[in-house]
Amino acid sequence: MQIKFSPRFVITPKIANGLMRIEAAKEKVVHLPLTAAVLSSLRETARLHTTHYSTMIEGNRLDADQVEVVVKHEGHFPGREHDEREVKAYYAAFDRVEQWVASQHPVTERVIQTLHALVMANGRTKVTPTPYREGQNVIRDGKTGTIVYMPPEAKDVPGLMEGMIYWITKSKDIPRPLVAGIAHYQFATIHPYDDGNGRTARLVTTLILHLSGYGLKWLYSLEEYYARDLGAYYDALTIGKSHNYYMGRAEADITKWVEYFIEGMAVAFENVVRSKAAAEATGSPDQGYLIRTLDYRQRKALYLFQECETITSHQIGELFGVKPRTSAQICSAWVTSGFLEIADPSNKGRKYKLSKQYEALGKWSCRHTQTS
Repeated sequence: MQIKFSPRFVITPKIANGLMRIEAAKEKVVHLPLTAAVLSSLRETARLHTTHYSTMIEGNRLDADQVEVVVKHEGHFPGREHDEREVKAYYAAFDRVEQWVASQHPVTERVIQTLHALVMANGRTKVTPTPYREGQNVIRDGKTGTIVYMPPEAKDVPGLMEGMIYWITKSKDIPRPLVAGIAHYQFATIHPYDDGNGRTARLVTTLILHLSGYGLKWLYSLEEYYARDLGAYYDALTIGKSHNYYMGRAEADITKWVEYFIEGMAVAFENVVRSKAAAEATGSPDQGYLIRTLDYRQRKALYLFQECETITSHQIGELFGVKPRTSAQICSAWVTSGFLEIADPSNKGRKYKLSKQYEALGKWSCRHTQTS
């Protein structure tokens, strides 16, 4: 049975100002004259940051450079196998978010359960949606072991999740940044799983924002804002007179969290504007129209052409985590569609390059690699 969700919060001057900052930054980024190659590079950087910081919040020990090595399948770190699997899983889940955004798939309970399954799947892309927890769980202080939060009972979780999804879907008159932030809070409050709640909550937030027109070309990372001051992140989520869900948290005023979330989003958006000023100053023509002709896999494949002029199906297989036969089929389809051309036709060493229509993207990337 659905449990109604009616969040209590007030639009304070801080929230109102933050919303205006978000809109102003969003408008500026829309008009940044970035080439498609630059966009691809910056998006990959933002995704790596998001993966690094979101897993770091949960205790992952890999640094940013090591995360990149693991994601690119360029090496591994003995003794950190669990951390590597966690990073690969989050990266794969983020990839699924991008697919759903591309197809404008709405947020549903099955989507959330699938995201959680991906987060916990050690990088596998074929998963079964995870059912909600069946028992009581608690959040304890890592140092003292004392209980800092006791979530709702398992029997109430399905109804609470159904109510949250209904609220997300029906809240058309509330600015979507507020909806995303409140959904983040409510997911953390319900804590529907024994593990992986934080990572899943942040992915759900990302999905809501991107589906609502706040994708900002995939150039920002809210997770970095959280990770820079974890104390502030957890403090903002700690609301209510008691650590027990039924004794103050369920009906708590969440204005403090909303202020924190909107401030973080404004900061992240403004950082994009500032950090991309140099790219804007290059005067490079905007090749965004080319990016819009590509699907999500082709956009991601552009990353490979930042390193070299030609690629192999093996590289495609590693990039997407698919078997050799599947990667060969992907390359063949891309040749047929005009995205790639065969640069070396030999069976064992077959190589591909960007077609003439898209070769400017690769040329810019090679120049950038040589001069950076």
